[in-house]
Amino acid sequence: MPSTSSTVTAPSRASIDTTESARAGWESWLARRAERVTGPRGDLALVETRWLEPGESVDDEAALAGYGPTATLTRMRRASLDTGEEEYGYRVWDAASEGIRSFDAIETFPFDAAWVLEAWFEPVDDARTIPFEHLRDNGATRDLVVPGDITFSLVDDGRAHEYTVAAFDDGGTLLVPFGDPTNRSDDPELKSYPVGRFLVVQRLGGAADAGTPGPVLLDFNRAYIPPCGFSPHYNCPLPPAQNRLGVAVTAGERRVLRAD
Repeated sequence: MPSTSSTVTAPSRASIDTTESARAGWESWLARRAERVTGPRGDLALVETRWLEPGESVDDEAALAGYGPTATLTRMRRASLDTGEEEYGYRVWDAASEGIRSFDAIETFPFDAAWVLEAWFEPVDDARTIPFEHLRDNGATRDLVVPGDITFSLVDDGRAHEYTVAAFDDGGTLLVPFGDPTNRSDDPELKSYPVGRFLVVQRLGGAADAGTPGPVLLDFNRAYIPPCGFSPHYNCPLPPAQNRLGVAVTAGERRVLRAD
């Protein structure tokens, strides 16, 4: 379960200047998100992910067979869950995919200044990893490097509760996969993507690397639907137990809307 406490004396509300800056940039962030997911290698463009068997080789022409001229290919590799050995695969992207053609919008909660929070990042031993279950791994876990913990408080029914969540290193960016009661809500006005959402941690005070303790910004208005919410060919990390919040986060992206 998440680390929580009811002894916190005040919520982690950001300063007025920080909040107003977040508000001013929110609309442009929404526009960039729509552009990004519909791009030629955006989340909606992914039409195939394939991992090769040991010793198997597939050239680009064979991998793209059956796709049209708008398709492109990228190569990837990872450690096998079964053996730990390196395995290879590829992804096919289609700039004219059905996902892009049917996309309408990303539904979001209205901007709410109460969800712009200052938090504290505390780095840990750089060898620490946490097992993250992934959506399509049938309960198996992958160890992801977690360079530190983030502590903040949320208010529920007039009481402040402290949370400590894990952020993993996503190519130099601190990323928090989190869950909250909106994921499971039956209320159509509250329900968000069932798997959970992601939040990029913004460093404050000039700290530039994940090994430096200091204040960070959690703007839940920019909580976003992970790639697996746009294409079934992604395999997203699920929120670990300590990242499942007990307070409904009524901010950020909610669901992907398709054109009628």
